[in-house]
Amino acid sequence: MNFIPTFISGVYVVELNPFRDQRGSFVRNFCKNEFKEIGLNKEIVQINHSLTKNKGAFRGLHFQKPPYSEIKIIRCIKGSVYDVVVDIRKDSPTFLQHFAIKLNENEYKMILIPEGCAHGFQSLEENCELIYLHTAFYEPDHEGGLNIDDPKLNIELPLPITEISERDKNHPLITENFKGI
Repeated sequence: MNFIPTFISGVYVVELNPFRDQRGSFVRNFCKNEFKEIGLNKEIVQINHSLTKNKGAFRGLHFQKPPYSEIKIIRCIKGSVYDVVVDIRKDSPTFLQHFAIKLNENEYKMILIPEGCAHGFQSLEENCELIYLHTAFYEPDHEGGLNIDDPKLNIELPLPITEISERDKNHPLITENFKGI
């Protein structure tokens, strides 16, 4: 695995190294020892799988508040998505800045998202599937979200949004009172 740091501290693009032969390919998605080298010292406690049926659909921008903040590792295993991470750590030099990357089933890349960041994605084709590894259990009373259309975030998606949940559409806009986490 190759860990490529981004301009947001703790956000890494993880390049996987597949072994290929006439039968196909094999790739290791997770190795505790290798992730430990970049500071991942927490256990993976939950693995989720999502299917987004329609091109242009958006999910996010989600996060969990302390003490249930989580590290996420995300890989697209079918289709293609535009993945977005927003830094909401109040003391971060990149507070409210975002990093985006296209993930797809063919490139063997993942993204590691540290605690204190919101995450969302847009499907770039039909029937996109993601696998998420989490270091904290889902705690609905501690979840939060940012509105993808918030002008303070200035996130430009590659496609118009064709679908978004009521919850995600109604996340509040950032005000001067938003201090991050």
